[in-house]
Formats: sequence, structure tokens, C-alpha cells
Amino acid sequence: MKKTIFAVMAALFLQIGSSVFAQQPFDSAVGLQQEIYAKNTFVSSLGDTLLYRSLAPLNQKTGKKYPLVLFMHGAGERGNDNEKQLTHGAQLFLNPYNRDRYPAFVIFPQCPENAFWSYSQTPRYQDGIMPSQFQETPEITAVMELLRKYVASGQVDTKRIYVMGLSMGGMATFDLAIRYPDFFAAAVPICGAVDVSRFTQKPSIKFRIFHGDSDPTVPVACSRAAYRRLTELGAKVAYTEFPGVGHPSYHPAFSTPDFLSWLFRQHR
Repeated sequence: MKKTIFAVMAALFLQIGSSVFAQQPFDSAVGLQQEIYAKNTFVSSLGDTLLYRSLAPLNQKTGKKYPLVLFMHGAGERGNDNEKQLTHGAQLFLNPYNRDRYPAFVIFPQCPENAFWSYSQTPRYQDGIMPSQFQETPEITAVMELLRKYVASGQVDTKRIYVMGLSMGGMATFDLAIRYPDFFAAAVPICGAVDVSRFTQKPSIKFRIFHGDSDPTVPVACSRAAYRRLTELGAKVAYTEFPGVGHPSYHPAFSTPDFLSWLFRQHR
């Protein structure tokens, strides 16, 4: 009996240890992030300036194509410093284990202070009412033109382009997946929201949705509704809800043991 208990405890220790090593500190070492993520500026065809940070594949090889990850930040990271967008999620891709195992281009654009990624004004997501019909914003246009520039370089595996985001960025993740269903292989909206009527047919994109059930900012009902609608359409979608977790559900999401392994397995 004692041997059995010891074996179980040892197995749990190894499992926890490996997952911590694989998904290490998500939001720390901001200074280090700013040194490694290149600081860039992109001007769209509309004349709008998009600030962004980028990470190149580790030990990038000439002639090889790599996945590309687009990370859409939340409302709190808006601005014009080209730094705050690295607050959440950037360290995930700098983890030595992750960077070695999942070499990829990673892009962190920054939304201007008074903009809202996919909406011309802040939507009423607190009561679950999201705009259903609207034009693409200049910010999303700039982001897509930047991604196409990367694709045109010939260094991106076009079957492995991913989008993820949190809060306002989670909403943008849904928006991008709906507007460009043949561009992305997978979408990971975290504590996001969307008008589910925009999903009119089975999407080819794979979805993985995360939300905290005690979120006071973006109601968990938003992600539940999206999951139900996508399931009804027969989409490939997984949903994880964290009990007792508020708005920062990105913390446990990033710590999910297969968070990155799932993402990089997806192909279009």
C-alpha cells in the first residue's frame, strides 16, 4: 500500500514538474521580452501605422518554412509604446523548452489607445450584446496586411497559421476566424465574445476556447454560447471553463499542459 501511494505521488510530481517546465512563467521578465522581441512598425495600404513586436524561429534555417502565431492582446495593453502588448503571453514563447520545441514566427501587434481591434467602439459585451454586422476596422486590415507580408516572404508554413487572444483580443480572434476562415488553421479565444449569429456554416478552423466561470468583465455566457453554436455546426471545437476563475483566465489557460502542443499540431 505504501509503495502504491509513493508511486502515485512520484508520478504526480513528475507530471507537475514537466508541465511547469514546459509552460513556464507567463507574464514575468518583461525586460527580457523587450530585448528579444524585435520592435517593428508597419504602415497599411490605408496609411495606418501598426506597432508590433516579433519573434523569429530559434535557429531559423534558410529555405525552411515555419508556423506563424498571431497574438491579440486585451484592452489594458493598448497604447503607442510598442511594449505593453507583451505583458501577457509573450514569455510563453520565450520559454527555452517551448522555443526549442516549437520554432515559429510570433507576432504581437499593439492596438492604438482609443481603438478596439474589431469594433469601431466598445461593444456592450457586459450584457452579452455583440455587434452582428459591421465593417472591418483599419486595425484588423493592418494586421492582415502584415500577416500577408510575412506569407509573401516564403518563410511561413501557410497551413499552420494560428491566431489567439485574450479579452478584447479574444473577441478579435473570433472576428478574424470568421472573416478569414481559409487563412488560419486554429483559433484560441480566451475570455472573449462574439455574436454567434455570425457563424453561418461549419468552419474549417479548429477552435479551443477558454473562460473563467466567475468572470466579472466578459460574462462566461459569451464563450458558452460560442461553444454551443460551433458544436451545432459540427465544428472542431474544445472548451475549457475554469471554476472560480475571474477575468484573468489566460493564466490557467497558458498553464494547460497541452496548450502549445495542441496548437502546433493543427494544420489547415
